[in-house]
Amino acid sequence: MARNVLVVDDDPTIHRLVQSVLEREGFGVIHAENGQSALDQLSGGAAIDVVLLDLNMPGLSGMETLGQMRARGLRTPVIVLTATGGIDTVVRAMQAGARDFFIKPASAERILVSIRNALEMGDLAGEVDRLKKHVSGRTSFDDLVGASPAMMQLKALGTRAAGSNIPVLITGESGVGKEVIARALHGASDRRGKPFVAVNCGALPANLVESILFGHEKGSFTGATDKHPGKFREADGGTLFLDEVGELPLEMQVKLLRVLQEGEIDPVGARRSVKIDVRIVSATNRDLALGVKDGSFREDLFYRLNVFPLEAPPLRERREDIPALVQHFISRFNVEEGKRVAGAAPETMEMLVAHDWPGNVRQLENAIYRAIVLSDGPYLQLHDFPAISGVAMPVPAEALPAPASAPAIEMPAAPVQILDARGHLRTLEDIERDLIQHAIEVYAGHMSEIARRLGIGRSTLYRKVREQGLEGSLREAG
Repeated sequence: MARNVLVVDDDPTIHRLVQSVLEREGFGVIHAENGQSALDQLSGGAAIDVVLLDLNMPGLSGMETLGQMRARGLRTPVIVLTATGGIDTVVRAMQAGARDFFIKPASAERILVSIRNALEMGDLAGEVDRLKKHVSGRTSFDDLVGASPAMMQLKALGTRAAGSNIPVLITGESGVGKEVIARALHGASDRRGKPFVAVNCGALPANLVESILFGHEKGSFTGATDKHPGKFREADGGTLFLDEVGELPLEMQVKLLRVLQEGEIDPVGARRSVKIDVRIVSATNRDLALGVKDGSFREDLFYRLNVFPLEAPPLRERREDIPALVQHFISRFNVEEGKRVAGAAPETMEMLVAHDWPGNVRQLENAIYRAIVLSDGPYLQLHDFPAISGVAMPVPAEALPAPASAPAIEMPAAPVQILDARGHLRTLEDIERDLIQHAIEVYAGHMSEIARRLGIGRSTLYRKVREQGLEGSLREAG
């Protein structure tokens, strides 16, 4: 998904020049002729990553527009454009929250450097904000990425559930983000800012489940050299998230049921029960109703946990959220890895949206992480996802073996024809087809060398080969 730049300028010439520079680098460009139009687009939820704001405009000036943006809580990075370059004006703009400035007309390199720096700072600020919310337990449903119907319904139901202490059971396939939903429930509730404690019930050692959950007294069993409060007491006043609750042994299910009924726990070796105030949110990728039928899960506990069910949809059922998730992960991993990847190339995004993602959001996250580490360009390409696209990483031209016969390549006698038999220009599509066919023959099917000589990306070359029906020529050359 391309990063979008809002260009706010009443000069059509400047707009065309900036648009030409940005679109050539893969950015999406949105235009606003005045400050009010820019505010309307920003407040209306348009996907805008950076604002280029002219200071001298009729009506609402650039400085007034910047002031209103900040007053409305709009944090989109702003780069101001000025024709005069007066130091006082620039200082006031920077004090009002602008990230950078340049004097019109600016070089293409200056514009691009400024935008990329603003995007990098925006990504960093976003990641810091995300981590602060995560650590302080204030992640909310507004922080969940996705606006598909399935996600909007989940957010609406989750917001309702967060307003009470009702037990919530989150169901869904592995990797859909059940813990993220649980954190949003906590952050949207009155318990936000209090402890959020997550426990993976499937990873607890069988002989230590009771001690880990309810705690123990010193000397209560061999190896209990210190007093341990347990997860329930750690979460006192906040939320305890029991992930994969269906993996709890039956004897622990009985004790969990008592906690839900009585609001108190019995630490191992303790003489009396301890009152606790904990909201229980549980999750599972199993069908607990089937567990009730086969006797692996207690029926009474199931009904206690399943008071308010929330089903997290698999990623394949909300494909329209994939571009936003991709951009979210790119921004995150740019900060973590010190990269400056702007987004995914159109053909790459098309492939990512079409993929079924059996591992759901977790699989997508890991795929983007690997691609960011591998990528050397401003946009993720098909070869950055070899396991999904089947496109191998391109071999550097200097690493290709030299031709065995002679350093110079003999060109076939027949050149690519520009004119037809009647002397008229042939169509661009026909010329392009002949040119690619010619290059396949000349370079013996070495796709990296062909792409380099034609000045296009390797993935683009593969697409054109398919569109032009030249796969047969490629096999013959190979």
